[in-house]
Amino acid sequence: MAVAAPRAPRRGGAPPRGGRGRSAALAGYLFVLPTVALFSVFVAYPFLRSMYLSLTRWSGFGTPDFVGLENFDNLVSDPVFWDALTTTLVFTLACTVLQTAVPLLLAVLLNRGWRLGVVFRTVIFVPAVVSFVVTGSLWQMVYDPNFGQLNQFLEGIGLGSLAQPWLADTTTVLPALVVVSLWQAAGLYMLIYLAGLQGIDPVLYEAARIDGATAYQRFRHVTVPMLRRVTAVVVLLNVVNGFKTFDVIYVMTGGGPNRASEVLGTYLYGLAFGSSAGAVPSFGYATAISMVVFVLCLLATLVQVRVNRKARDVH
Repeated sequence: MAVAAPRAPRRGGAPPRGGRGRSAALAGYLFVLPTVALFSVFVAYPFLRSMYLSLTRWSGFGTPDFVGLENFDNLVSDPVFWDALTTTLVFTLACTVLQTAVPLLLAVLLNRGWRLGVVFRTVIFVPAVVSFVVTGSLWQMVYDPNFGQLNQFLEGIGLGSLAQPWLADTTTVLPALVVVSLWQAAGLYMLIYLAGLQGIDPVLYEAARIDGATAYQRFRHVTVPMLRRVTAVVVLLNVVNGFKTFDVIYVMTGGGPNRASEVLGTYLYGLAFGSSAGAVPSFGYATAISMVVFVLCLLATLVQVRVNRKARDVH
């Protein structure tokens, strides 16, 4: 009678295939399933739905009428769209420059270890937790031409000639809105820079100080290069938020006066929900504008990623 040869052991101690392996794989899929489901419901489906609506003519009632690229063709010949795009780009550029430089300077000053540094840090950060609607309403009162605190302050110090109807003048409305954006965003970006500053090795500053570097030279040749990645994050956040800005501008000016502060967000909102009494909503055309905003944000992200990758390869 033949005797069966003993089964050779598995190499590398690999676990036997069977029910245990399938159970582990199933458990992994179950852990991932909630994230995939939430992403599909709240991100993927709305995005695909928006892409479809951008190719339709739809008032929000009935069945959307598929028109292909007609909405995008209309954008090319829409002067209001181009004005809104230009205003959006100018607003984004101004906010990006100011909301990158000012928070960096504030972070450097507060990182010196002042006794009241925590107090100033808290005061500067408070606007970041205030809602956009409250912020807009608050600054509307500040800019009020008759009873606003800004004009009263200018008159109190003998500069009454500089008093302006800030939100009603086409030349001052956009700078006034940029100031509001800086007031609200400076605290958040300041904290991001503070976190980056605390990660810089003090030995670098000590070596620069021994070599005779001034405070400005230490800032330029040590602080700024070491915060390159942090600055990239701040710039990207500013650009994306600038492209999709809506809340504060809608609350404070609604895009006026004479569309001087009309950005893509306020323009598409007016199209989607009717900018005046009796206006017919145009969800399809508004969604086409939202696709333009998405493309702008995507391009900004890709450019930033490419720049960071090149800088990392060089260093």
